[in-house]
Amino acid sequence: MSVLFLILQFVLAVVITIAVLLQKSSSMGLGAYSGSNESLFGAKGPAGFLAKFTFIVGLLFILNTLVLGYFYNKDMKRSLVDSVDVKSLVIPQSPAAPAVPEAPSAPVPAAK
Repeated sequence: MSVLFLILQFVLAVVITIAVLLQKSSSMGLGAYSGSNESLFGAKGPAGFLAKFTFIVGLLFILNTLVLGYFYNKDMKRSLVDSVDVKSLVIPQSPAAPAVPEAPSAPVPAAK
């Protein structure tokens, strides 16, 4: 189920990016390619339609993000640390202190 919402998230991200780029701005952006006076959008042109469309797609994006977070938390009930089998862990033993050989003793001078 979460895979479907993840794919929808990518699609919504692409659609909202295109919708924002098509909007009229001071530098025109990609809005220059949308046509000057299209009767489909009304007298104001595509500005009002694109603003409403961007708002709706943005709202869907936010709702889809919340649903994805819910399903992710539902799927991941346990932490990765909880899935580690403690009995199978090998705890390294500290090496024993190496045996230091005794220093050779100096020859004892003979008493005269």
